[in-house]
Amino acid sequence: MDEKLKYSLLRGELVDTQSIWSRHEKRVWFITLLTGTCMLYSTRTTMPLLVPAVAAAQKWSKTDSGTVLSSFFWGYTLTQVMGGYFSDRFGGQRVILFAALGWSIITFLMPTIIWSAASVKSYTIPIIVTIRILNGALQGVHFPSMISLTSQNLCQSERSSFFGLLTSGSAMGTLLTGILGSFVLDYFGWSYVFRVIGLMGLAWALVLRYYAMAGERNRIINISTPARLCGNKALTEASVPWLRFFSRLSFWACVLTHACEMNCFFVLLSWLPTYFHDGFPHAKGWVVNMIPWLALPPCTFFAKYLTTRLIAREWSTTTVRKLIQSCCFASQNVALFVMSRTTDFHTALICMTIIIGGTGFHNNAVTVNPQDLAPLHSGSVFGLMNTVGAIPGFLGVYLAGHILELTQSWPMVFSAAAGINLIGWIIFLVFGSAEAIV
Repeated sequence: MDEKLKYSLLRGELVDTQSIWSRHEKRVWFITLLTGTCMLYSTRTTMPLLVPAVAAAQKWSKTDSGTVLSSFFWGYTLTQVMGGYFSDRFGGQRVILFAALGWSIITFLMPTIIWSAASVKSYTIPIIVTIRILNGALQGVHFPSMISLTSQNLCQSERSSFFGLLTSGSAMGTLLTGILGSFVLDYFGWSYVFRVIGLMGLAWALVLRYYAMAGERNRIINISTPARLCGNKALTEASVPWLRFFSRLSFWACVLTHACEMNCFFVLLSWLPTYFHDGFPHAKGWVVNMIPWLALPPCTFFAKYLTTRLIAREWSTTTVRKLIQSCCFASQNVALFVMSRTTDFHTALICMTIIIGGTGFHNNAVTVNPQDLAPLHSGSVFGLMNTVGAIPGFLGVYLAGHILELTQSWPMVFSAAAGINLIGWIIFLVFGSAEAIV
């Protein structure tokens, strides 16, 4: 905490119904973090958007493309827990800033990396994979850091809805890539897409450093808040009680259910442009890369509204989490079933829109469950959850490419995703809970 921090000498008791951020700070941080999540996903989805063009130019096979796409998640798994731990200890904003500078620079330099790697033919894919792993590692700290930051600065009643709304930035970022990236790709070429989006990421990092973070220096807070800050700091500096978490079925239900849904999400996130490019070559790129993602923000807001209303009517948080997560899996599996059997472009587009929209319900259920289970260690727990969640991400993305290389069967890819979703659904319904473990 900065030495210039000023305290208003107001009396009050230490309660978790008081936020550390003021109303103005909530607004600043919400806009900043929402925009940051948008830029994170914009840079993340740049390669999936461009892989058909890059693969054609560099003569990559489907297996090569799958390896390049999935390698991002190899790195993504490495830094989840570490990012949450350092955020709990030193502040999520610092971790987010350092990582944002890294992944923005890598995105900007990616065309140069691809061209340079092409000159070393036997090592082209390994070089690109290594850079993608580093990019994934840097992006892996964002969500654990963000959930740690919000948990430490918001009261309990505001945390889940605040973080749930922030996750809608993922759809905004994917839309940005789909619209702006498709335009730049059509008129200027794939290399310029990397350059433009990389520069936008760097611009956001500067805003974070010199606007949002600078505002902390003159914060005025209630006298009870320093006590809560010190109390939270002492608790988060203590070791995370992992053995206690590992012994609870509700913890594993949260982790495994998240992994199952992330398999579906990451496979579609990585292969959606290729699916429409191969199956419907005459479809406009900006349409297939924009329309499905338009469903995610309204579904996220609706799920947040529904969650708030049901809890206000004294439904148990556990029941609400299970209901909202069931909406996610039910909608996704029905759409995957139809999609695996259709050859009509408009039907496929509607199904893909439903699947992406279903993720908005997941963002208000299992995604915020670590704040229910471990409010004082949410960054670390979320980091572990996202680590396990990224494993089927890189395995699923790679295997999807391998399946397509061998069989050219998209229905097999969709059926596998639906089966894994069903497993996660059953696990969460039986063992899921919102009762705090620590």
